[in-house]
Amino acid sequence: MKILMISDVYFPRVNGVSTSIATFRKVLVAHGHEVCLVAPDYGKGADVDGDILRIPSRYLVLDPEDRMLRARRLLEFEVHFRRRAFDLVHIQTPFIAHRAGLELARRLGLPVVETYHTYFEEYLFHYVPFLPRSMMRAAARWFTRRQCNRMDAVIVPSNPMREVLLGYGVTVPVSVIPTGIETKVMQEGSRERFCDVHAIRPGRPVLVHIGRIAHEKNIGFLLEVLREVRKGFPDVLLVIAGEGPARQSLLRRTAELDLQRNVRFIGYLTRGPELWDCFCAGDAFVFASSTETQGLVLLEAMALGVPVVSTARMGTRDILDAGKGALVSEETIADFTEKVIQILSDRRLQSRLGSEARDYAREWSAERNTDRLLDLYNATLARHARRGTAVAVPAESGG
Repeated sequence: MKILMISDVYFPRVNGVSTSIATFRKVLVAHGHEVCLVAPDYGKGADVDGDILRIPSRYLVLDPEDRMLRARRLLEFEVHFRRRAFDLVHIQTPFIAHRAGLELARRLGLPVVETYHTYFEEYLFHYVPFLPRSMMRAAARWFTRRQCNRMDAVIVPSNPMREVLLGYGVTVPVSVIPTGIETKVMQEGSRERFCDVHAIRPGRPVLVHIGRIAHEKNIGFLLEVLREVRKGFPDVLLVIAGEGPARQSLLRRTAELDLQRNVRFIGYLTRGPELWDCFCAGDAFVFASSTETQGLVLLEAMALGVPVVSTARMGTRDILDAGKGALVSEETIADFTEKVIQILSDRRLQSRLGSEARDYAREWSAERNTDRLLDLYNATLARHARRGTAVAVPAESGG
């Protein structure tokens, strides 16, 4: 099968969408399928992977880390795409990639699917604070329903996200297909090596949070928890790996809470041993986001044998409901603090949860979920063929 993937986000921009795309592409290609990815040019040099087409992009004023494709430049490749005879278009983001992907699907007569990665309703107001929150939520719902209903099929990474889309009034088929993880390529991390590199005293209690430093990740809640944990563990350290638009406000909040000695912002880490070491440096991985459509980072921590303390909202519910490898907290500082202290105080509990986590993570294999993705592709192609039309979706006007 030949798949044309289109996204406004990909490495070197580090986030869950980039990881999801890379994971599925790798397994699909290993199984003999052809996957061409169209992604923004970040000006970082050529990709090692020759089947990634980098398109000129523009900055976003509200979030300069991100880019958006230039639709006109993408559509200039129509003849190239036609010659390659793709079977299906898979859109990964709802912005220019969505609009241009729909237009390409119309011109090429191909079916089109889209993965809905992001729960916009619950965080869009952080980036447009001058408008009422209720207005932004209503706009996000309208925008999402309109976009999804133009697809032949929609993919979501968790059951709660499927429930959200159905509640919006999405009527096209919505399939739950988590990303999965490649446990075979995740090497053993080294706590000792990480602590040596970052001058962390051996034996110091360490909590780890890895992910985009954004308002919707609720990292401020973790700082409040840390202040309480410090009362029983004065030397506790919270390592925060990643970058994002909330970094400066979190640095200010860290100072306000007098936590400078207990928090370490270490920026982005290279995916590989450097990142695995960071995970493994933690006595626990802590997470409190309420907007995750999956929470892939929790599975990565578990695969490395790191116990998790997390709230269970949206996509993280699918991972945490099994009750393996994690302590699930209520969304209160008191309960989250209690769960963290349990792990820091009980090495046997920490060891048991770590062992459970490793075994549980293997159930979320990338191979298994890629098979489910292929089943969806084939079902979409079959429906498209039965309709007997060369136009998979209506053209989207405007924009």
